[in-house]
Amino acid sequence: MHFHEKPNTYVTNVELKVSDLQRSLTYYQEVIGFKVLHQESHKATLTADGKTALLTIIQPETLEEKTRFTTGLYHFALLLPTRRDLANIITHFHHIGVHFGASDHDVSEALYLNDPDKNGIEVYVDRPENKWTWHFDQVHMVTEPLNIQSILEEGNGRWDGLPTDTVMGHIHLSVSNLIVAEEFYTKGLGFEIVTRYGEQALFISTGRYHHHIGLNTWYSENAPKLGENQVGLKTFSLRLDSEEQAVTMRENLLAIGAPVIEIDGGFQTEDPAGNVVLLKF
Repeated sequence: MHFHEKPNTYVTNVELKVSDLQRSLTYYQEVIGFKVLHQESHKATLTADGKTALLTIIQPETLEEKTRFTTGLYHFALLLPTRRDLANIITHFHHIGVHFGASDHDVSEALYLNDPDKNGIEVYVDRPENKWTWHFDQVHMVTEPLNIQSILEEGNGRWDGLPTDTVMGHIHLSVSNLIVAEEFYTKGLGFEIVTRYGEQALFISTGRYHHHIGLNTWYSENAPKLGENQVGLKTFSLRLDSEEQAVTMRENLLAIGAPVIEIDGGFQTEDPAGNVVLLKF
């Protein structure tokens, strides 16, 4: 999983607003397999290895009804270490009666489901990178039916929660305008485009990963941004490599008119669709 190590810029933590903290805690522990790292009255931090925060869930004091189409989270994606781990979580889902979607993306094999607030979740495993097909600077990605039986043949039926080596593989965002989102993430944050998927989606990364971030307008073109007290994405965090990189990012973000606010351990900004990005060391 060297794509989720420095010097790459990658997602480390996703922060979600939920309508019922206890209901979400039950779901993320019993269904997805997280452990609780920290818990407060309206907030919980979840982990796979007992020390690294991957997902933070927050119940706002005041909740607003969510409009049907907004920008925000399309899904966050948990990357499992091995195909056997994917087989075992499929078996786990079957045992507890959880329905899920499934796709073969050529570079990866993925499951899709939603939490109780309909926040999108992907659980996936990468194929070996030497099996990925590149056409110059573009990686070949598809959406085909997943051969679940082939995966299950590698399982051993053991499911004790998320493997300790699970990482936040990527985040996929709903944006209102793909052109301005592309400028923000490439010129502002330094990501490279690795796949254009039709005219309404693109995938970006560093270090020639198939994607650390996905962007689409499938259900959100010209949509308003998510409200402060509506369930959905609150923030997501990206790992900074060095102070030199941070200085360059600040300059590039300011040059395209994006906000830059200093926070503990780094700074934050906001993409043109209203998605808040925390840049941390």
